Amino acid sequence: MIESVVFDVGETLVNETREYGTWADWLGVPRHTFSAIFALSSSRAGIIARLSNTSVLASIWIPSASSALKQADQNSSQRLYPDARPGMAALREMGVWVGVAGNQTARGEDSARTRSSCRSDRNVGRLGRGEAGCRIFQAIISAAPCLAERILYVGDRLDNDLKPARAAGMRTAFIRRGPWGYIWENHPHMPSAADFRVASLIELPALVTAANRSGN
Repeated sequence: MIESVVFDVGETLVNETREYGTWADWLGVPRHTFSAIFALSSSRAGIIARLSNTSVLASIWIPSASSALKQADQNSSQRLYPDARPGMAALREMGVWVGVAGNQTARGEDSARTRSSCRSDRNVGRLGRGEAGCRIFQAIISAAPCLAERILYVGDRLDNDLKPARAAGMRTAFIRRGPWGYIWENHPHMPSAADFRVASLIELPALVTAANRSGN
């Protein structure tokens, strides 16, 4: 049974296209080039090199880089994907506990929850990397009103979302969108990390209903 659904923020609920464009503009890097470098951080080569988003920014650092990050955060449209509101609202109408947890800043995460206008049951926290990331998944389990195996975590990344959620005992759903969704889609570890795959959050209510009816 799935009793709780927790959403990642960036590229799961929120379209970050404008945010990345703002970073590129402030750093004086062509937007296409910036996107390509950022995508490399999640490619297999980037993973092997243990690149992080921070190190990618450092590789194109200029003196105003810290200001660029601040400005990108402040000016980010935090545009929700069109399916975010109806998908989350439909789950809550079914009696499913809905949470939000992601690798956003506090402002970005709160904005996503507020703009969703469907009153998520809990804004669980921000997802870090490594040990901090593991702790946030434990925080999700503590916050949710059910056991870990009854929580479905939805995200677009294998490294920061699906694998740590699965390691914590949760079920997982991969959504293919945003740069990382397409980068990770055919990764050899995806079949073992994702219980479900969706192209839209609108699919989740029916998916949860079917899973609960089948007892799987």
